[in-house]
Amino acid sequence: MTRPWISSTYLIFIATQVGFAEAKRAREWGIPFEGTPGELNAITDVAGVQIGHSTIIKGSGRLKAGKGPIRTGVTAILPTGRKYRPVFASHATLNGNGELTGTAWIDESGFLEEPILFTNTHSVGAVYEASIHWRREQSFHESNNETGWASLPVVGETWDGRLNDIHGHHVKRKHVFEALDSAQAGPVPEGNVGGGTGMVCHRFKSGIGTASRITRSGYALGAIVQANYGRREDLTIAGIRVGQQLTDLMPEYDRANTTAQGNSILVVIATDAPLLPHQLRRLCNRVPLGIGRTGGYGANSSGDFFLAFSTAEIETTDNEELRSITMLSNKSIDQLFLATVQATEEAILNALVAAETMEGINGNIVHALPIERLMKMLEGIRE
Repeated sequence: MTRPWISSTYLIFIATQVGFAEAKRAREWGIPFEGTPGELNAITDVAGVQIGHSTIIKGSGRLKAGKGPIRTGVTAILPTGRKYRPVFASHATLNGNGELTGTAWIDESGFLEEPILFTNTHSVGAVYEASIHWRREQSFHESNNETGWASLPVVGETWDGRLNDIHGHHVKRKHVFEALDSAQAGPVPEGNVGGGTGMVCHRFKSGIGTASRITRSGYALGAIVQANYGRREDLTIAGIRVGQQLTDLMPEYDRANTTAQGNSILVVIATDAPLLPHQLRRLCNRVPLGIGRTGGYGANSSGDFFLAFSTAEIETTDNEELRSITMLSNKSIDQLFLATVQATEEAILNALVAAETMEGINGNIVHALPIERLMKMLEGIRE
């Protein structure tokens, strides 16, 4: 269970970094998955991608708006790490009851020019503003012209008000900077971390999850999710409707409301395959197939937002007005469609497996997925 007296976001992050690698992930428990994962089975298998978190856990007991308890945070995704450069990107939506900022310029230009940040619904504004300040600090040495630079941050949200004092606006600039400054390659902390700290999926504790695939042509594709959706009875793992058997351990706040649908999922897909924006949108359109494998269906209350980008470099030419690009043939793109579906499904289940039982506002308890019981349900199909 979460320890509500811990309040230092930095110490929580460091503890997570040290301890998360010891925990088993979904496939290590024996849950069967299709496809070949990368070395880390994470979005950071795509070279250059870096992930950072800031986790805010403070207080316990009755909700006092503005004072807590706090169960929230920020997750940062740097598409090309500290070596900033624009990359081709696109996005899509399954159900639009939510927010992902900065997408108008992605549509218009075909480029992602910013870090991507995940947080809670009512912290989008604070994270957006803080991202601008962080980017300005990173770029300030490049020019002395303070008025000649603009930023259109990409910030996505899901709602953590079942466990967090969401109206308290506890995510501050320092937390956004912490997530961005701590971003790194390598293994990615999952579960109750960053923007996923207070999230719930299929009525079990959830949060951040990631996974990757290496395609038959050797391309890397990775997914990272902030999973916060779903009815218990729809939870499906390895094709089995396990949620229909796991009828206990319902959250304290809605035991009498078993039909409530939950809210939202954010999914970012990264690949090193040379894809153009319209092809990246095709990847985004396959993300719901991965969500559907776990029992999600894009409920009316859900904000389901997906973004995909390619880290393949765009080459300069002798003509300053021209750039040279390589595009993967559409005849070869099915391998990336399949990798998107597979990585999305596994990332969601990694979020569920990694998350721990948490107590939040008003003593609300959301239980972790009972993994040992789940394994017994899957005994007949485990590899």
